[in-house]
Amino acid sequence: MPTMRRDWDYIIIGAGSAGCVLANRLTEDPDVRVLLLEAGPADRSIFIRMPAALAYPLQSDRFNWDYRSEPEPFLDGRRMHCPRGRVLGGSSSINGMAYVRGHARDYDRWAQSGLPDWSYAHCLPYFRKAQSHELGADPYRGGDGPLRVTAGEMRNPLFAAWIEAGRQAGYPVTEDMNGERQEGVGRMDRTTHAGVRWSAAKAYIEPIRDRKNLEIRLQTLVLRILFDGRRATGVEVATGGGSERLSAASEVILCGGAINSPHLLLLSGVGPAEDLRARGLPVVQDLPGVGANLQDHLEIYVQQACRQPVSLYAATLPWNKARIGLEWLLFHRGPGASSHFEAGGFIRSRAGVEHPDLQYHFLPIAVNYDGSQPAKGHGYQAHVGPMRPTARGRLWLRSGDPRQPPAFVFNYMGTEGDRQEMRAAVRLTREIFAQKAFDPFRGEELAPGEAVRSDAEIDAFVRRRAESAYHPSCTCRMGPASDPTAVVDADTRVHGLEGLRVVDASIMPDIVSGNLNAPTIMLAEKAADRIAGRPPLAPQEVPVWIHPQWETRQR
Repeated sequence: MPTMRRDWDYIIIGAGSAGCVLANRLTEDPDVRVLLLEAGPADRSIFIRMPAALAYPLQSDRFNWDYRSEPEPFLDGRRMHCPRGRVLGGSSSINGMAYVRGHARDYDRWAQSGLPDWSYAHCLPYFRKAQSHELGADPYRGGDGPLRVTAGEMRNPLFAAWIEAGRQAGYPVTEDMNGERQEGVGRMDRTTHAGVRWSAAKAYIEPIRDRKNLEIRLQTLVLRILFDGRRATGVEVATGGGSERLSAASEVILCGGAINSPHLLLLSGVGPAEDLRARGLPVVQDLPGVGANLQDHLEIYVQQACRQPVSLYAATLPWNKARIGLEWLLFHRGPGASSHFEAGGFIRSRAGVEHPDLQYHFLPIAVNYDGSQPAKGHGYQAHVGPMRPTARGRLWLRSGDPRQPPAFVFNYMGTEGDRQEMRAAVRLTREIFAQKAFDPFRGEELAPGEAVRSDAEIDAFVRRRAESAYHPSCTCRMGPASDPTAVVDADTRVHGLEGLRVVDASIMPDIVSGNLNAPTIMLAEKAADRIAGRPPLAPQEVPVWIHPQWETRQR
């Protein structure tokens, strides 16, 4: 029997976007002892710190769980890549560094589902608390938080062409898609500062590494959560010669993300009782929602050849890569200092949609997200996809061995509504690219290609070429006890158990309309106050722009 150590008040499992926030905020009280456990290594790699090198961690398993879905039934049976950070900083250390909060209505929708304290007015103060925006504070932006955020510089002429083309197509230009008006085209914010990736580890852990009441253990795999009856008492972790038991005097807080958190709950006997018994696992708490409700954003690339040599294609050539890397190493500037997701937009796919359901990331190169399959020449592209998919997936145990990955399927494009939105995404993007602003640059369409026109042809292209935007979520959804699918309550406590919380993107009741890093950091900031027993920040009512004719006009 492994021995039990009793040295901490809180054990946090996973040093990702949420875990780093909680480790920082809970240890602000010097009398609180926290152990932060991370399965991966430190985040010292140049490929993590250099923003333009983001493709490298996504392509390998050194800092990445490198998951694959089960064959997706509506995507020609493809097994979709699902990289998740396995490193200090979690997925914030390997993501595209887009700082996007989602729409205010997303959080109001959470509130209407039985979570009144999770409305936009209640969440906005925590977005602001976390953030330090280079443009300074305003009613929407934060000015002195740990998370440094910079605005897209947009020096490449293709960014200006994108924004002007969107305006010419009839969409508004938004000055801040995280502010009053999300809808429209404009610059994007990024979690970078002074040419360096500003991950959750950089923001929340690096400044406090010397706190005596914080212990960080890297390369430590948690095998299961331990219980005394219905109370979580600690965790069992793998060691070189077996395992070790670590005890939490107050709480165990699971921050593994939308794949690892439900996986560990299931391994620990928390989940659908029938499934657990089928795996020979004891049932600690029957919670059918564990692993259910899996959601993600799917996207396609509409790609054009560029007739002028102004794209980033030259930066992909070996001799230029060496020069760019050296400039970044010496000065933290140049093309290596940006993720190049500097402009984008949010639009509605049709009239009758209240707030944007399609998101754009514009990129001045034709290339896959992970850097693979670059076009053999100059080009540009728009990443676009539905923001609030109606298809739902699920996650389940492949085996009772903690070292074996879970099985999961997203069921992407499994509903006609999702397919309709993706068809609209292709056609509306083509319309933007056809505007006069792109006349000096526009070459042939590289993808989907001129031959792809009908609904059936677009659907086939999506099945063949769509990729995940890497936003898995909602597998331990938050909701009241009256909701049979809810896993945690409004205070992030697991229903029916004591001393156990989940704080990460898995607890989102449904996916927000945008990237997930900023919302995950926000919900961890908010949860930290609840865990520590501090009064919540006062709700903040601000104007939110909704198209006045949204019911009858698409733009």
